[in-house]
Parts: sequence; structure tokens; C-alpha cells
Amino acid sequence: MYYGAVATTKTPAARLDEAEHEETQPEETQPEETRRKRTNIAFLVAQLGAYAAERFGERAAALDFTRPQAGLLRLISREPGLSQQAVARRLGTPPSRLVALVDGLEQRGLIERRRNPGDRRNYALHPTAAGEQAMAALSQASLEHEQAISAPLTQTERAHLSELLGKLAAAHGLVPGIHPGYRNLSAKEPGR
Repeated sequence: MYYGAVATTKTPAARLDEAEHEETQPEETQPEETRRKRTNIAFLVAQLGAYAAERFGERAAALDFTRPQAGLLRLISREPGLSQQAVARRLGTPPSRLVALVDGLEQRGLIERRRNPGDRRNYALHPTAAGEQAMAALSQASLEHEQAISAPLTQTERAHLSELLGKLAAAHGLVPGIHPGYRNLSAKEPGR
């Protein structure tokens, strides 16, 4: 620790004793520095989320995808045969806002609409062979992104962090594998 101009180092045992003491102290009697550390989880998650989204956006752009396009292709690849309405419900966005994205991927030959045999009024969305190849490239970019973001952590730390973040996401009703940004998707999202 650093106190003014004098640096001091606490032993691991002293740090452990201090941490245990802080956890048992009521929050209002803890030093302000400790209270601040306890309240920065939301900020750090938001900060890292924005950073990670931006970096993934760069990787997706190198493959000629926007982040929403990449996520949509991922969903259709993982669950082929969903109707556009079902995809919109999954993503939490109105179907009308999804049209441009679906149209854009279809125009690029990455997905196709097929008549839904169970309901002839609806079309089911399926990846094409080109879409599967594009998804393989996006999956590789995603893996590289994951490794780059989590590089400072050990394998054990990665697993523990993933477990904790999953617990937080579930507690807040977030759907695994679905980015909540689709709820705010612009009606004019470029479909290319």
C-alpha cells in the first residue's frame, strides 16, 4: 500500500485478516476506500462490456458484419427453422425492427427464408452453406476475442469469473447468448 511518500507492503496474512475484518464490519463503518471498492462492480462490468463489445465489433467488421448481424446469424445458425417472429421474441425486439437485418443477411446469401411447414403464413429462417462458412469465421473471431479479453486470467480464474457473471446475468433475467442491445435496435439498422 502507499501512504503519502512511504510505501508499505502487507503480508498475505495481514491482507487476509484485513479482508475478513472488512467483510464483518457493517458497510457504514468501513473506510470510504473499502465502500468504493464494493460499489464498483456495476461500473467495471459496464466498462468491460463496452470495451469488449467495441473490440468484437472491430473483429466482426473485418469480416463485413455489424455486431447485430453477427448475433442474428449466430442465433439462426444455432437454432435453424425459427420464424422471424420467434427470432424477434428471442431477441426481445419488435419484428419490424428485425426486417432490415434479416433482409441484409438474405441478400448476402447467408440465410434463407423457407415456408414453415407447420404454418404456411410464416417463413422459417435457415443458414445457407455460405452462412455456415461465415458463422465458422465469426466463431473463430469470437474465440480469439474471448482469449484476448481474458488473457490476464488463469484458466481457473476464467472459469470462476464466467460462473459468477452467469449467476449475475441469470439473477437479472438476461437470456443466455442473447445481447440485450437488440431491445434498442434502431428501425433503420443497416442490413447491407
